[in-house]
Amino acid sequence: MKALKIVMIVGIVSMAFYSFTTTIQEKWIVPDKYVNMKNPTDPAVDLDIGKSLYSKHCKSCHGKEGYGDGPKAKDVEGDLGDFSSEEYQAQTDGELFYKSSFGYKDMPEYTKKMPDDEDRWLIVNYMRTLAE
Repeated sequence: MKALKIVMIVGIVSMAFYSFTTTIQEKWIVPDKYVNMKNPTDPAVDLDIGKSLYSKHCKSCHGKEGYGDGPKAKDVEGDLGDFSSEEYQAQTDGELFYKSSFGYKDMPEYTKKMPDDEDRWLIVNYMRTLAE
């Protein structure tokens, strides 16, 4: 009986310590098919359409300049990223397309809201202009 009490106390203390630890966000894995995917759109063409689509679908969370400071950002768990950063801009167009299309955790899937792949590619082109 004494051993059971000790095990229960150790268990409760362990759970208490665990509840105060921060969880590390899992890495967002992009399939190779998308990492190596070539952007079929011309970044110099239809940039205004990409900006308009970004404003409609992305700005509320990611912010006007892509800093992750939009009005809805405070309601999102995790890091929204900084589109101007070297780390963000180092991703391939295919990676950005995949993340914009299929989402992950708090990032919604946009294949239903924007069923035309070209629209999501145009947003990728616009996000490239947010580099510092």
